[in-house]
Amino acid sequence: MMIHEITPIAGRYKARRRVGRGHSSGTGKTSGRGHKGAASRSGWKRRLGYEGGQMPLFRRIPKRGFSNARFRRLYHVVNIGRLEASCAEGAEVTAKSLAEAGVVRDSARPLKVLGDGELTKTLHVTAAKFSAGAKAKIETAGGTVYELAEVKWTRKT
Repeated sequence: MMIHEITPIAGRYKARRRVGRGHSSGTGKTSGRGHKGAASRSGWKRRLGYEGGQMPLFRRIPKRGFSNARFRRLYHVVNIGRLEASCAEGAEVTAKSLAEAGVVRDSARPLKVLGDGELTKTLHVTAAKFSAGAKAKIETAGGTVYELAEVKWTRKT
């Protein structure tokens, strides 16, 4: 017997538990909430990390050091070999054109070109960053490299 054969027989949904309906129900009087305290009151929910008033774990553990993970820059990374396979001779390669071709997911992130693979086609590549090897391979194949100026964040005055 398979699970899809059991479900129609047993019924699809379990009936909800009716609490506070007398002693013999097993959930009478305090309705399974115990006596007193925050959890016995209506409208109470345990938030993530709550330990009943005890000092929570994330506050008991010492915090050390600093991480730059919040400030990292995310790029769509493409290798030269992938450009060779997906682009035509003399094509204009941008983040938008690669997104339309399905090479990268979208053009929201800036493009970074790396030098893995061989390039025989002449391509005109526009990207935010290039590795030294990628730049050299594109130029030796007769293509051009356009590196977009990095926009630094500044405070509005």
